[in-house]
Amino acid sequence: MTGLDGAPDAASVVALHCSLGSGRQWTKLAAALGGDRFMAPDISGYGVAACGRDWPRTLDGEIARLEPWLAKACGPIHLIGHSYGGAIAFRLATASPYASRIRSLTLIEPVLPTLLRDTPADARLYERFAGIARVVSQDVFDGAVLEAVEAFTAFWAGSGPREQFSPSGRLRMIEQADKLPYDFNAALDLDAVAAAAGALKVPTLLMSGGLSPYVTQRIVAKLAALIDGAATRHLPGAGHMLPVTHAERVNPEILRHIWRADELATLELAADAGAAEAAQPAGSARAHLVMRRPSFWE
Repeated sequence: MTGLDGAPDAASVVALHCSLGSGRQWTKLAAALGGDRFMAPDISGYGVAACGRDWPRTLDGEIARLEPWLAKACGPIHLIGHSYGGAIAFRLATASPYASRIRSLTLIEPVLPTLLRDTPADARLYERFAGIARVVSQDVFDGAVLEAVEAFTAFWAGSGPREQFSPSGRLRMIEQADKLPYDFNAALDLDAVAAAAGALKVPTLLMSGGLSPYVTQRIVAKLAALIDGAATRHLPGAGHMLPVTHAERVNPEILRHIWRADELATLELAADAGAAEAAQPAGSARAHLVMRRPSFWE
């Protein structure tokens, strides 16, 4: 992603993690990308951003908290989000000051439950998600943090085996579980998801796992139908934590998606230059570049 003379500006890569996670989730992706333009900030309430209790209740509030990191992103942005981080990424790409700078978007089972309220069948999935949000949040408010973490992890295990956490990992989740009600509130607060998805013109990759909760699988399927030209990748044997458990399959897909988006930007720049040259007066000595703009996923 290093810019060359006549090529688009070099892009930054920003990856956003899931609830109860941290930017360390993307360690393997960072190694695969290389370079110094990769950023995996900790979302408020997690990792180094866990201090304090004045957490945002909306996705816009989350974006505001990420501003110090986003301000460091140079040029266009390849944006990646998983789970709750996917919801933030979706909002960043559709309704934020950074939307015009997004060169590519990768969403891995983004938590956008309000997309499921428009049909009776999907509304049942929405109610299922809202129900687990109420259970986890009430446990947290009652001080039953162990129960909250247990309910949260059981839900996200979907139809797959329960993930086994190390003692230190479980302790970290218990310490940071107070943030979960805020994450649920922010995800359930977002309206007009379908309209925003339908208006999205950024090259988009959607990924899901076959063992994940059907809620997020359905969200990905609906986004695929709404986002023009979106590519989908489904891993039947993976669960909701697929960017971690199946990094060897997920990361190459992300890398290819980023490369294709950079290539498309280069083609668009060349086409624009060709159009400008074609508009020159007859007799110009400069050669004209004629190029067919391909379908993004050819």
